[in-house]
Amino acid sequence: MVEVVGIRFRPSGHVYYFAPGKEQYAYNDKVLVETQQSKQIGTVAIPVRAVDPKDIPDELKPVLNKATPLELEKEQQNSKDADEAFSIAKKKIIAHNLEMKLIRVEYTFDRSKMIFYFTADGRIDFRELVKDLAAVFKTRIELRQIGVRDEAKILGGIGPCGRQLCCSTFLGDFMPVSIKMAKDQGLSLNPTKISGLCGRLMCCLKYENDEYEQAKKELPDYGKEVYTPDGKGRVVGLNLLSRVVKVRVNGRETAVEYEYEEIKEATERHEKTKAAVITEQRDDPHG
Repeated sequence: MVEVVGIRFRPSGHVYYFAPGKEQYAYNDKVLVETQQSKQIGTVAIPVRAVDPKDIPDELKPVLNKATPLELEKEQQNSKDADEAFSIAKKKIIAHNLEMKLIRVEYTFDRSKMIFYFTADGRIDFRELVKDLAAVFKTRIELRQIGVRDEAKILGGIGPCGRQLCCSTFLGDFMPVSIKMAKDQGLSLNPTKISGLCGRLMCCLKYENDEYEQAKKELPDYGKEVYTPDGKGRVVGLNLLSRVVKVRVNGRETAVEYEYEEIKEATERHEKTKAAVITEQRDDPHG
């Protein structure tokens, strides 16, 4: 096992592992770390813990030290300057007539590079823009195209549920979400009702998906004949999370809801009775 500390570089961002050295770090501590490209200020998301070597990168970079007041002040100034650079860059984008939307600007801690995050429908030839920005800011420029989900994560907002977006508050990484999850949960397939602010399927469709999949394996499907305490019937409705089965019992006009355990017990009783009858018929010499 290898000791590591988990660091985030923005709220709800991906957690990266670093070597803690001999220091102890508490949750939410600000630290200075050495990344593959530069030094950066990050926040401790996972205090020192032991993990399997196969779960960490081949080269584990070190945490240099807890951020000093001077380093935090420098990081704050970098953030302020990045905000000013954002306004300048937007004007440059308009001047170059580029169909791209600027989302965020960041300085690395040592100001050796500026990263401009943007969205666009296709490929953008921004070579002239990069030259223009480099002439203004006198540092290395990187333009990084991101997707609409990343845009929502960076900008934040209020979801259809009335709460702040999951991706911008606690989801470190995006999870794969499919339309099948919405179908399994019996949700309306109207895109406006199952899509988030990013226009993609809502991340929360994943949260209960494992429970729905497990329930679908155990509960009888629509149209299947089942036994209930009131007799034999056919499944016409399901509430997977509550494990309730709606059955139209033979001879009745209205369907009745049963707990799955009631149907399971009724089926077991029927099977035992059926087995007993077969046994009795075998043992009957006149049968």
